[in-house]
Amino acid sequence: MNDKYPLTNGDTFTGEVTVEVQKECRINSLYVKFKGKANVMWTEQGFRSTTIYHAQDKYFSIRRYFVANKNSKDITQVVLKNQNGEAYSNVLTPGTHVYPFSFQFSKEGIPSSFTGRYGSISYVLEAVLSRSMRLDRKSQIPIGFVAKTDLNSISGLMEPLHKSLEKTMNLFTSGSVAMDVNLEQSGFFQGKELNVLMKIQNNSPHEVKPVCSIYRKDSFFAGGKRKCQTTDIIREVGKPIPPSPSENVEMVFTIPQDVEPSMLNCSIIKVEYRLK
Repeated sequence: MNDKYPLTNGDTFTGEVTVEVQKECRINSLYVKFKGKANVMWTEQGFRSTTIYHAQDKYFSIRRYFVANKNSKDITQVVLKNQNGEAYSNVLTPGTHVYPFSFQFSKEGIPSSFTGRYGSISYVLEAVLSRSMRLDRKSQIPIGFVAKTDLNSISGLMEPLHKSLEKTMNLFTSGSVAMDVNLEQSGFFQGKELNVLMKIQNNSPHEVKPVCSIYRKDSFFAGGKRKCQTTDIIREVGKPIPPSPSENVEMVFTIPQDVEPSMLNCSIIKVEYRLK
């Protein structure tokens, strides 16, 4: 196949199937299949039994035949022709036979490739050769896909965010700490800076330290239940803040270049990033 990676919405990838034979043989069918799907599965151990939670989303399954099975009941078979516009023969002579093909990704609506603890989203190319009285010969290649992201198309991502909270100290000390947190926006690309602006009011008799972290939350859905996994991405501790009426604090993060994008367009897998 062509080596353009990662592929994204609307991209076309090309490739070829190569069949080598030592002596003349007849085949029933030869085709390539391009398929995309999401899978989720986990188990939960009960007192007397184990429950399996499983869900699947199928996005597409497209076949292109070089040699079609004449006995097939599939009337939707799309049969490709060679560069001369002729049908491929079902009789292979000794030597190497090359069959070119191409597929195009959907322009919208499908999520990025993903592998998590309890589920995955995969796009796979499979070549299948069928002969009478023989097991089918199959070969698979995974295709990496990253969906295009338009921050302006998702409501609220480019708008400022504000959060206020106050924590009362426990019974071993007294007072409280209040904090206002502001972000210019909540949508960011890899490699960009994220500025966290905080106004901290330390009404306790002790120093406090602001701690900021960004973590990824993967959610998997099946059977009406959800399974989650979190992964820390960045964590930083600010300078101590003494008892004071209020103090402004700014912490700046650079979003790592290698983090996977958020994924909000899959019904059974969700990937999001949160600031804590």
